[in-house]
Amino acid sequence: MAAVMLLLGFIAANFGITGAQVGVCCGLLGNNLPPISEVVALYKSNNIKRMRMYDANHAVLNALKGSNIELILGVPNSELQRLTDASSAASWVQSNVVPFWPSVRIRYIAVGNEVSPIHQASLAQSLRPALVNVFNAVRSAGLNEQIKVSTAIDTTLIGKSYPPSEGAFRDDVRWFVDPIIGHLVWAKTPILANIYTYFSYVGNPGDISLPYALFTSPSISVWDKGRGYQNLFDAMLDALYSSLEGAWGGDLDVVVSESGWPSAGGTGATLDNARTYYTNLIKHVKGGTPKRPNKPIETYLFALFNENQKSPELEKNFGVFYPNKQPKYNLNFGVQRNWDLLAEHNSTTLSISSDM
Repeated sequence: MAAVMLLLGFIAANFGITGAQVGVCCGLLGNNLPPISEVVALYKSNNIKRMRMYDANHAVLNALKGSNIELILGVPNSELQRLTDASSAASWVQSNVVPFWPSVRIRYIAVGNEVSPIHQASLAQSLRPALVNVFNAVRSAGLNEQIKVSTAIDTTLIGKSYPPSEGAFRDDVRWFVDPIIGHLVWAKTPILANIYTYFSYVGNPGDISLPYALFTSPSISVWDKGRGYQNLFDAMLDALYSSLEGAWGGDLDVVVSESGWPSAGGTGATLDNARTYYTNLIKHVKGGTPKRPNKPIETYLFALFNENQKSPELEKNFGVFYPNKQPKYNLNFGVQRNWDLLAEHNSTTLSISSDM
C-alpha cells in the first residue's frame, strides 16, 4: 500500500508540471480591469501556473507572493538605456527581484520586448549591455541558477523562413542578434520569442491558408527534408531553430513568450478563429515540432484580458478573458484533464491493490 501511495503522489506531482506548461501574459493596459488581487485569483482558479508581466509592478509582485505561480518579469524597453549602467542594473535587481524572491517564483527576467534593430537602432544598441548588466546583477545576488535573464524577440528578425530548414536571420540584423545569442549560449539561458501565426497569415493569405494557421489543416501542407508540417506554428518555430543554428545558437532552447489570435478588429479576427487557435495551441505545445519532436514547448498565451487602452482596435481583442473575469473561450489549462488522468490511475491502482 505504501508503494501505491508513493506512485499516486508521483503521478499527481507530474500532472502539476504538465498542467503548468502553458502560461498567460498579463497586460494591464485597460481602465476597466479587476483589482490585482482578483487577477492573481483568476490565475489560480483556472490552474494557470505561469504568468508573464511586462514591468516590475510591485502591486502584482506583492499579490503573487506565496501563489506558486512562475513568472516572466519584464524590463520595459524604456528602461534599457538606463540599465546600460551597471550600478543602475544592480539597483533595479535589488529593488524589483531580491525583495520578492523566493516568495515570488521568478523564472525569467525578460530584458526588453521586440526591440527592432531596424526601426529602433539606438535602443537596439542598448539591449545587450542592459541584458549583460542585469544578468551580472542577478548573479551577484546569488540567483543566477534560479532566475534566467533573457530577451524577447519577434520573428521579423528572420529574413528567410521557408522552408523551415533554411531559416536565417536577416543580414542587416546580425550585428544586433549575434552578440545576444552568444551571451545566451554562454549563460545557458533560453531565448524568448513572440510567435504569431495570425500576422503571418494576414500578411500573406495567398500562400498561407487559414486552416494551416489555426492548426486545423487536414493533412501535411509542407514537406521539408523529410519533415512534414501540418501547421504554421511548427514551421515558424523550426525556422527560428534553423536561424539560431546559423548564428551559433543551435543549442538554445526557445520559450514562446507570446502567441495569440485576436477575436475582433481585423481580417480573420473572429471569436471562432481565436477559440480554435488557443484551444489547439494549448494541446499542441505539449509535444514538439518536426525539428525537435517530443520536446514540450513552454508557451505563454497573449493575453489575459482585452485591454481597451491599446491601439489599434485589433490590439484590444487578444484577451482570453473579458475584463469582468468571464472566460471568452472554454479553454482547458489542465484542471479537468489532470483530474481525469489521476482518476484513471486511481482506478488502475485500486485494481492492482485488490489483486494483492
